[in-house]
Amino acid sequence: MTDSPRTDVMTVPTSSARTKVNGQEMYYEIHGTEHEGRRPLVLLHGGVQTVGLTFGTMLPALSAERYVIAPELQGHGHTADTDRPLTIPDLASDVVALLDELGVRQADFIGFSLGGLVALEIAVRHPERVGRLVPAAAQYSQDGIHEEIRTPDFSSPRMPGQADFEEMSDAYAAVAPHPEHFHDFLAKASAAANEPLPWTADDLRAVTVPTLLVIGDTDFMRVEHAAEMHRLIPDAQLAVLPGTTHMGVMRHKVLLPLLTDFLG
Repeated sequence: MTDSPRTDVMTVPTSSARTKVNGQEMYYEIHGTEHEGRRPLVLLHGGVQTVGLTFGTMLPALSAERYVIAPELQGHGHTADTDRPLTIPDLASDVVALLDELGVRQADFIGFSLGGLVALEIAVRHPERVGRLVPAAAQYSQDGIHEEIRTPDFSSPRMPGQADFEEMSDAYAAVAPHPEHFHDFLAKASAAANEPLPWTADDLRAVTVPTLLVIGDTDFMRVEHAAEMHRLIPDAQLAVLPGTTHMGVMRHKVLLPLLTDFLG
């Protein structure tokens, strides 16, 4: 089995808006409608991606029976960058502040890559805000990343290809307040991706919410590292997607059934 090809889906949000969050105008989308007795679902996109690029193919299904909140993080998509460094704690604080603005006390979270790191930080620092947690392709320590990604080696099959970078560039150009800044922002995000992460093994042991860890078998992260996270988080499940690179995780055909089954 290999990565499923991308099939673009134009997903029109039920509404979209910007709100002042920690000194920036944060863009977010709402998909679907509120359902009594069901927690909202927060979607956190990958690094140098947009809501549509990460979740576009699955948003119609996810929002059919869930109230979905999908922000774009600092410097990503419609949300302009600031002079503030890109750090996981700051991005997580932005998301929590947005939920405060929206009056959401608890939600389920799906995060991919950078978004998965942000979701994990919220679960560690604000466990009362998280119902169920899905960090996809997200490590808890930089030691969990393959060396050819940390270096990086662009000949590695694990690395994004030219088509992937073109997708990210095109998505940025379509909606960013300053589309000419793409390469500068890519460099900033790439540098931030190599910064130390703020968690210990004890932090993971303290995550008590039901958690589904998702990784591709040819991902940035070592499968052994994902297995370690699975052992550390008390109520965790682990899904290793076959024949799947990092960029293929969110488009794998079995992912949506896994998510809908886990989220209930």
